[in-house]
Amino acid sequence: MESLAFHSDSLGDTEEFLNSNYTRMRIGTSTGVAVRTDITRKMLGPVSLDDLDLSFDMKYDAQPLGKICLCEVDSGSIEENYADGTTDFFQPGELGLLTPPDLPYSGVVHHARYRITMFDPALLTRVAAASPEHDLEPVRLTGHRPVSAVAAKHLSDVLGHMRGVAADPVASEAPLIASTAVQYLAATVLHTLPSTAHLDPTAGDRNDAHPDTVRRAVAYLEAHVCEDISVADIAAASYVSARALQLAFRRHLDTTPMAYLRRLRLRGAHEQLRDFSPDDGHTVTSIAAAWGFAHPGRFATAYRGAYGRPPHTTLSA
Repeated sequence: MESLAFHSDSLGDTEEFLNSNYTRMRIGTSTGVAVRTDITRKMLGPVSLDDLDLSFDMKYDAQPLGKICLCEVDSGSIEENYADGTTDFFQPGELGLLTPPDLPYSGVVHHARYRITMFDPALLTRVAAASPEHDLEPVRLTGHRPVSAVAAKHLSDVLGHMRGVAADPVASEAPLIASTAVQYLAATVLHTLPSTAHLDPTAGDRNDAHPDTVRRAVAYLEAHVCEDISVADIAAASYVSARALQLAFRRHLDTTPMAYLRRLRLRGAHEQLRDFSPDDGHTVTSIAAAWGFAHPGRFATAYRGAYGRPPHTTLSA
């Protein structure tokens, strides 16, 4: 798990750090005001999770960030000036897209403590995956606020979950947990912020949602169960769009492709619990994490529902 920490009372050092770890920018503050900057970062796969505390009003003028940057304000406020000439204020308890990834931005951080979550915009396209071809039109976010209060609450909960996983040394080092969490984050962003993604099935998708699609998808899932795969990968292997794939699984198996993959991974964890021994250093938590299950309690509940016994009894048998 990569991490970094920066603490400084120098405006010049703060600017140098921001240029090195975010994008090129110029910053400034009122003369005579004490500067104190505290920034920490944890990584979960390709997603950076930053906590920032600026004890001064920092003006900034920055080049495009090149990443989706979600911002949650705990105290103070952030005044963001957008390229179209509009200005918005992020107040305590609010969250949204701080800046479009491909446009310059400016504003003022008003003595704020806040969190930002950043990732490559290509993740949105990978999750949306309107067709199996790889030369898709990139998905773009078309607004910087969640579409509703319920959507904002859901996005905030998912961001909190991401931070919880990143803080867990076992879960954060498990590749399948990181990949699953990242896909879940990208899917949540698509459903909570306005975007160009088209998530409803078309007439062509409905025609493609036949049993052969499910058969090809299941074969691919079984062959790649231990790998970092997304709905887009499964759809490409099945020669249909992601929407057709989702519809086929709902229609013929009454589930989703990722839920089916989770079931296969639960079976893999069961087989290891059955075959491994705690005498060799194996634990329920380590085996669950290796198969992409970040939360031991939820894993135990899912395992008990599938196999009728707690996982630790299987490992100890």
